[in-house]
Amino acid sequence: MPEIDFGSRVESVVDWLKDHLGWLFDFIDTVLTGMYDGVNAVLDAPEPLVMAGIFAVIAFWLRGPLPAVLAFAGFAVIDSVQLWPEAMETLSMVLVATAITVVIAVPLGIWAARNKVVSTAIRPMLDFMQTMPAFVYLIPGVIFFSIGITPGIIATIVFAMPPGVRMTELGIRQVDAELVEAAEAFGTRPADTLRRVQLPLALPTIMAGVNQVIMLALSMVVIAGMVGGGGLGEVVYNAVTRVAIGTGFESGLVVVILAMYLDRMTGALNQRVSPLGRRALAKTAAAVDRWKLLHYKPTTAIATVGIVVLALLAGGLNLAESDDEGTKQEAAASTDVGQGRQIDIGYIPWDEGIASTFLWKEVLEQRGFKAEAKQLDPGPLFTAVSEGQVDFQTDAWLPVTHEQYWEQFGDKMEDLGSWYGPTTLELSVPSYMKDIKSLEDLKDHKGEFGGKIIGIEASAGMMGILKDKVVNEYGLEDWEVVSSSTSSMLAELERAYEAEEPVVVTLWSPHWAYSKYDLTKLEDPKGAWGSGDDVHTTARKGFAKDEPVVADWLRDFTMKEKELTSLEEMIVEAGEGNEQEAVRAWLEQNKGYVDKIAPLPEGGSGGGTQGKDAGKTVNLGYFPWDEAIASTYLWQNVLEDRGYKTNVKQLDPGPLYTALAEGQMDVQFDAWLPVTHEQYWERFGDDLTDLGSWYGPTTLELSVPSYMKDIKSLEDLKDHKGEFGGKIIGIEASAGMMGILEDKVVNEYGLEDWEVVSSSTSSMLAELERAYDKKEPVVVTLWSPHWAYGKWDLTKLEDPKGAWGEGDDIHTVAKKDFAEDFPEFHEWLKDFKLSEEELSSLEVEIQNGGTGNEKESARTWLDDNPEVIDRIAPLS
Repeated sequence: MPEIDFGSRVESVVDWLKDHLGWLFDFIDTVLTGMYDGVNAVLDAPEPLVMAGIFAVIAFWLRGPLPAVLAFAGFAVIDSVQLWPEAMETLSMVLVATAITVVIAVPLGIWAARNKVVSTAIRPMLDFMQTMPAFVYLIPGVIFFSIGITPGIIATIVFAMPPGVRMTELGIRQVDAELVEAAEAFGTRPADTLRRVQLPLALPTIMAGVNQVIMLALSMVVIAGMVGGGGLGEVVYNAVTRVAIGTGFESGLVVVILAMYLDRMTGALNQRVSPLGRRALAKTAAAVDRWKLLHYKPTTAIATVGIVVLALLAGGLNLAESDDEGTKQEAAASTDVGQGRQIDIGYIPWDEGIASTFLWKEVLEQRGFKAEAKQLDPGPLFTAVSEGQVDFQTDAWLPVTHEQYWEQFGDKMEDLGSWYGPTTLELSVPSYMKDIKSLEDLKDHKGEFGGKIIGIEASAGMMGILKDKVVNEYGLEDWEVVSSSTSSMLAELERAYEAEEPVVVTLWSPHWAYSKYDLTKLEDPKGAWGSGDDVHTTARKGFAKDEPVVADWLRDFTMKEKELTSLEEMIVEAGEGNEQEAVRAWLEQNKGYVDKIAPLPEGGSGGGTQGKDAGKTVNLGYFPWDEAIASTYLWQNVLEDRGYKTNVKQLDPGPLYTALAEGQMDVQFDAWLPVTHEQYWERFGDDLTDLGSWYGPTTLELSVPSYMKDIKSLEDLKDHKGEFGGKIIGIEASAGMMGILEDKVVNEYGLEDWEVVSSSTSSMLAELERAYDKKEPVVVTLWSPHWAYGKWDLTKLEDPKGAWGEGDDIHTVAKKDFAEDFPEFHEWLKDFKLSEEELSSLEVEIQNGGTGNEKESARTWLDDNPEVIDRIAPLS
């Protein structure tokens, strides 16, 4: 038979599609990513246990109280093993893929049921889709869409489609033909026959198909973790490649919980939505005399109310506990070089790749970047770098091991040079195999080794060299080269070594295994492995132009064997999931290494220099008053420029003062003393440190729009109660000025019968804006300085009786032992001052930047006022 080269023809078709339909793939990628982001935002936004409660209510509605309790317990387990975000990512992918699949599969199944030609035509297509190995679908997905969630969703849709189509067709065909004929005899149109007769009766079968779609989608989404699909798939993949038993069990357990929940809920949904199902439920309910409570299922209306209540609770918790995500990074910048820019690093799960990747992740974070590390196999990784989905990777073995990838993708990448080399590839055996010294010795000992060579990832370049060259050169063609993973190979080596059994494995130098085990590197007299490689850093095209400083760091980066192996050893000992912590410990033992490989450029903001306490983490608290937001995010940027790490958290005044007194927070910049926050200072002052005033004096006041011509003083309010509806719009009930207003001001001016409305600063401003736009009367609590006076024409009501008291100064207040923990920062804060012009311009910049961009807005203001950093945080 002549050879038919299907593979090359398929590749040609794929190349043509990629070249001519790139716009379509970009559109699909945008749509799918948008759908996924939307669903994931809904699922991951609430607190995990609140979301678990929502899932439990759904289970209560569909199956009853006991399944609801079990559902809540299952999702609580997911939260307890710290895999909630990954589980929600996976669930989001499943829901998106299932929704698209059902939208396509059900109409196609109906069409096939009503048209034999269509049924005959699509059957072989469905056979192909269902029997093709699932991994194969990832290949075109990666080529068309690069790595990420999109290839995973596309592959999932293709893989899960067949049962949806088949079961829909089967359900329609199984409807009694006499019922269809009867409907037609009464003059029912075909569309109405389908809608009113066939679909209701076929619904149980169709829902069974939907159930199978969901189950297949869940299994495929996990497989998609191999191409950077994220979620539980990535966790499972990492666990498998590193033989992390604990992580593998936990992630597998979470997959099982999701699968069981989805399976039970879709099965029960069938009973809720299909006529036959509802009839069966009614019979079951009527037959149950005892234990009715255990079989109780709430109505749809009651279940909806429960879900809405939990959703509102989730929204309230999110508002109460909101804080800038950008501040939650564990490592912060030691200069403003990165200014929060994202850099994506890919790595192969080889030890030097893991070590160098997490080293650079830590270094980049200390230099102000937001760095993400993603594990991939070599093929997807080189593809991702060439497509620009990954910025760089540090484990390209060139010119030999990864030659095939460089030939395919090299013109779309930048080689930033070698950081380690030369290396060697080899086969190794335990030293107790006394007669095995060379690759030539293996042929005569096939029986001892079972004819097996334990390899690593099939996509690894050295595996190609082994199969294409080494086995042929040394007559090992009849040996089995077992593809596995680096961690599986090492696990087999350890098992055989401890049992003193024969084993031959693929290894390379440098590798920590040579220090842990007594091994013999098999000589290669014929040079089949080729010359030693150098380990290169390769980046996407244009990376050096986009990030010239980082590119220069990477070009100059080198590691000695002792440095690399010691770092690898610490990472291996720390265990899977603790790589960055191990890197930090290693950096502690190698002081100055960050400055060595990532030197700061001249002329950076803040002088490009670290403070004496760089590396320490400062917890900054604030409540949502404008001057507090402005000063807090100002100091966050300044501290990170000086090499500190920061966490920022928003709290109400009471909880914030409590947290400071208990040492849970380090410092806050908005203590209005001696009046507004008097109650908090009297209660917590003994456990706090007053670092002095940075702005003042301030004033508290009630204000009205200037078009209220007759209202100039607090004394004027009493005679205009009707106009204002007897309401004073306040801010947070816990604010000190609210206490003064209610205890003193209203009494002094005879306003006891007025309603002081507690709300929030933002709600008060929104009400002011609404009334101002409509020229309606309104009286609000305000203070000076405040940007509202620049936006609207307002009248500060005079206080002839002095009920508000003397004006406050704004103080910095810290925990008791703040000076001991942060001596340098303590000195800066004692001299910290801002003028009214500086503060108001900073507040305006933050207002213009919008909610969620406070840190970036403060950075913009600092860039416009570069002298401020050196003035408020001088370096000795």
